[in-house]
Amino acid sequence: MACSIILLPPHNCLEYETNPNPKFHMANQIETIHLEEVINNHSQDMAGKVVAITGTTSGTGFVCAREVAKKGATVVLLNRKSARAEEALQQLQAAVPGATFDWVECDLQSFDSVRNATAAINSKYDKVDVLVNNAGVMALKDYATNDGYDVQMQTNVISHFLLTKDLFPLLKKSEQGRIVNHSSMARLGPPLEAQYFGANGGNLGGDGTEEENTSFRGPRWMRYHQTKLANAAFTYGLKRKLEEANITNVLPLLAHPGLALTNLQVTTAEDGGMEKDSDFMQQAQTAEDGATGIIRAAMDPQAQSGDFYGPTAGWKGFPDKLEPEDYLHDDWNVNTNWDGCEKAVGKFEL
Repeated sequence: MACSIILLPPHNCLEYETNPNPKFHMANQIETIHLEEVINNHSQDMAGKVVAITGTTSGTGFVCAREVAKKGATVVLLNRKSARAEEALQQLQAAVPGATFDWVECDLQSFDSVRNATAAINSKYDKVDVLVNNAGVMALKDYATNDGYDVQMQTNVISHFLLTKDLFPLLKKSEQGRIVNHSSMARLGPPLEAQYFGANGGNLGGDGTEEENTSFRGPRWMRYHQTKLANAAFTYGLKRKLEEANITNVLPLLAHPGLALTNLQVTTAEDGGMEKDSDFMQQAQTAEDGATGIIRAAMDPQAQSGDFYGPTAGWKGFPDKLEPEDYLHDDWNVNTNWDGCEKAVGKFEL
């Protein structure tokens, strides 16, 4: 979310991409417009395919899990253990009777939990066809995970790098493996800085003033910007490395949801990062339409390595194929992300 004179050009605003749908008073007034067209014209039969998705308790991850299951995929749900995760599993099973959903416990704020999750997947499956790195947090306070990293950077970026790294052998076994990363309009702004990738949680600018937080400026939003740019740089860094290794059957892809009604803004508001009932949210689209970018990346039969899907206008709209900004794949941002993640969780072997 953000119109930030620090992070972004004034006309650009961010999205809310991952967690559960909030119970906003205007939620029932918003119509889903684009999901049906994406499913009808930009998807394929997913029977026999294994799709792993982070952050599926609701919001865009929940919608993506539901829609790929309708197309026949076996869906691995990567969530923290919670009553909400159990409820989401039951809702998905009710929404798609007969589909196969496999909940694997995965807490992105713990590297050990991510490694346990990838070990479980490697023991159960011969291949993974699609990995959707969907989950994330936004503009939280400046504090460290138990691993010592900034909570936003570890959740949104480094743990997804680790997840991808450890599942890559299974993705290579797919006829066409796909790695879908989630960015946002928050990618727009200054270049990546190595300090945000280190074990510096709690020492990355503090929590900002109330005025900064409610206007989407200050250190919370800078940390969030770093994660969204990092997810894009990861995509194009991986694309480059796959091309150098002549690996053609794995496609790194990028999506952003625009401004969509999910619970990401609620958790941010509870943490003091923004005002969830702002007039700005009146401009949001549904979680279903917010999910169409990752759904198209996961299932569009015409997708090619490096394709980037999202609303052309930024805030909302059909998930068109976008032209990535040059700095998403420049050497500085690609190398800063790759080096920082490898220092945190180990070398990514292709």
